Amino acid sequence: MTYTADPRVDAYIDALPDWQQAVCREVRDLVHAADEDVVETIKRSVQPYFVLEGNICALLAAKDHVNVFLYDGAIVPDPEGIITGGHDNKTARTMAVRQGETINAPALTAMLKQIIANNRAGGWRKLKKQS
Repeated sequence: MTYTADPRVDAYIDALPDWQQAVCREVRDLVHAADEDVVETIKRSVQPYFVLEGNICALLAAKDHVNVFLYDGAIVPDPEGIITGGHDNKTARTMAVRQGETINAPALTAMLKQIIANNRAGGWRKLKKQS
């Protein structure tokens, strides 16, 4: 898979412990595979974000896990139960991945694709107002 990598995102990931690097690279690959038009950037001065007509997700490495913030306004279904936090958050929910855990790639990919589709349809805020 080819995509344009932001060197600032590379620098963020490269500074992490090996296991967190692996998690971040897997999420990065999955989000880019979800849609070839996804762009990566840095927001909040250091945090990697993936965007396409709005935020899709962001990465934040913590001491014992990596948080993947999914910007879906809590409207994307989570039938596989991959969301670990922020269930009542109005903007983003999180999926925490700890050392030794595997990412449910099919479930995350499905959520990423739905977030992208929602962004293209005007964003989750607009979609919530319509429902």
